[in-house]
Amino acid sequence: MALFYALLFALVFLIRYSAGQLKIGFYSETCPEAESIVSSVVQDAVVSDPNLAAVLLRLHFHDCFVEGCDGSILIENGPNAEKHAFGHQGVGGFEVVEKAKARSEDACPGVVSCADIVALAARDAIALSNGPSYQVPTGRRDGEVSNVTLADDMPDVSDSIQQLKTKFLHKGLSEKDLVLLSAAHTIGTTACFFMTKRLYNFFPGGGSDPGINPSFVVELKATCPQNGDVNVRLPIDRGSERVFDKQILQNIKDGFAVLESDSRLNDDIITNAIIDSYLGILNPIFGPSFEADFVESIVKMGHIGVKTGQQGHVRRLCAAFS
Repeated sequence: MALFYALLFALVFLIRYSAGQLKIGFYSETCPEAESIVSSVVQDAVVSDPNLAAVLLRLHFHDCFVEGCDGSILIENGPNAEKHAFGHQGVGGFEVVEKAKARSEDACPGVVSCADIVALAARDAIALSNGPSYQVPTGRRDGEVSNVTLADDMPDVSDSIQQLKTKFLHKGLSEKDLVLLSAAHTIGTTACFFMTKRLYNFFPGGGSDPGINPSFVVELKATCPQNGDVNVRLPIDRGSERVFDKQILQNIKDGFAVLESDSRLNDDIITNAIIDSYLGILNPIFGPSFEADFVESIVKMGHIGVKTGQQGHVRRLCAAFS
């Protein structure tokens, strides 16, 4: 046990050390237009397809949780590419990142990394969904490894609360970060594919997950009938799927969580208390700010395993090691 905590401390130290090498305005001299280019591309994409805001936010999360925030998920190097991992099912937004990269290359060849574009795109997607605006420390370099097996330990919708806490802890993220980053599900949709087990074969005993509000079970089964089309999509944040707000936390608290992993936040005294801290009539005056705390968590996540300085390189194309 002592060795475990020693290794964990070393991991967190490395995360914090590498975090210190990123800085706000990294491209202010080498490519002053970098952030505005990304913002423009993301805005055009989200106007065309509002669901892309959630897709770009999710892309940032999935990139950071495998090999760190280094753009490894963008690589297309055959069937063994990381992006084809089971845990990355439904992840998209690659074409938006590639478009922003192409424009960045036109303005400043070989300067702006794909990893930074992913982080900036997530920031802009949140702002376009009426979420908080914040600054993103940049200076990431692109990774040189992409392998499907490296994504084996991604957080999964069917994970227990202890599994989720452990996976986040291994990335230097706390229970509070787990709650706040799960709350990113405030925007976007999911497929019935991820609901089948929870609605019809929940372990133990089969049937539906008892954590689902009974009235919501009826609603979910109507959208995702047994043996129905598993590609049908439904909002993850019931009633507020296109607005970045804390309604997702109230839904989780009341048994209206769509994803099983979100519902599991009710199973732990610590994560449950964190949810409660953002709810209630006195929260706006005396409680913590959901928006401010979310920004702190996503910026923290954006520092996981970053490559800076002489590590990695800056790709010319985000999908290739070039």
